Amino acid sequence: MHFSKLIATIKERREMLQVTQETLAQLSGVGLRTLKQFESGKGNPTLTTLQKLADALGMEVNLKIKDLSSNS
Repeated sequence: MHFSKLIATIKERREMLQVTQETLAQLSGVGLRTLKQFESGKGNPTLTTLQKLADALGMEVNLKIKDLSSNS
C-alpha cells in the first residue's frame, strides 16, 4: 500500500503550521528518524502511524477501500 499522497498532505500541513519535524515527532509519538524517512518518500507508514501524525496536526484520516471484485 502506498501512502505517498497522505504523507505529502501531512508534510504540507506541518509546514503550513510551521511545525518542525522534531516537534511533530514529539507531539505524535512517532520517531524523528521514521518521520524523516516518510517525508523523504522512504518506507510505508502504518495506518496507526498516519493517525498519530494526523491527530498531532489536527487532521482526520479517511480511507476508501475499493471493491475490485465487482466489474460494474
